[in-house]
Amino acid sequence: MPLSMNREVFITCAVTGSGGSQDRSPHVPRSPQQIADSAIAAAKAGAAVVHCHVRDPETGTPSRDLAYYREVTDRIRDSETDVVLNLTAGMGGDIIFGDVEKPFPVREGTDMVGATERVAHIAECLPEICTLDCGTMNFAEADYVMTNTPGMLTAMGGMMTKLGVKPEIEAFDTGHLWYAKQLVADGVLDSPALVQLCMGVPWGAPDDLNTFMAMVNNVPSDWTFSGFGLGRNQMAYVAASVLAGGNVRVGLEDNLWLEKGVLAENYQLVERAVSIIENIGARVIGPEDVRAKLGLEKRAPT
Repeated sequence: MPLSMNREVFITCAVTGSGGSQDRSPHVPRSPQQIADSAIAAAKAGAAVVHCHVRDPETGTPSRDLAYYREVTDRIRDSETDVVLNLTAGMGGDIIFGDVEKPFPVREGTDMVGATERVAHIAECLPEICTLDCGTMNFAEADYVMTNTPGMLTAMGGMMTKLGVKPEIEAFDTGHLWYAKQLVADGVLDSPALVQLCMGVPWGAPDDLNTFMAMVNNVPSDWTFSGFGLGRNQMAYVAASVLAGGNVRVGLEDNLWLEKGVLAENYQLVERAVSIIENIGARVIGPEDVRAKLGLEKRAPT
């Protein structure tokens, strides 16, 4: 297929995530202030969008506490740095089954709640974007399943649309894109939609270029997509996504390293992405251009 490089690229920084990375690097932010400060630094380095989870400030474990989301949101909005706020709505769909001969009762760490509770912080904080993990999949650990049923996605997607928050469809495999297109066809999500292609997350789409292009080729031509790869392939996917016509995501949610033996900070990963994008002949765009491109409405501090 002919090269269809994106010449106007926005960078999303995934600031902290919900994985067990808090003890693997001192740079993974835990408290709401640390998360907000890291997001602001990433924005100053060139990220137009910041994607935020929250964590327990003491343990660093992932959290759904509304007060933490409210504090992160307020700190970012009250800063003098403009950035598009993207909050996760991926929490609350985790099942960890018991032994293979006795899967029930489920084990500690299971966090399954209803649709309204899963988007409660979205309704509270009203970010411009929030994520919608568009499918169920085996996820890394042996008995952990990331659970997003069609009924749950219809309910959550409808709530997001009604709130005026643009869902960012998180596609971990081609079937997730198939169902995302169905949500648009059913009128649950507006078109054109926004998609994040998530590569190399066990056990979703592997992070090879053939699979990546299969994902790209399943995105409708009028939709906007970004792409990322985990770990050492993060920066390779900056180039790959731009060359395929997309935007990019970097950050400590997906990769802890700047180079071998050097732990990164979020702003450094953004700076590296800016350099790659500009050196292949594209331009990094800011939050105002992203709002115009995606039809977003900037939320004022409340």
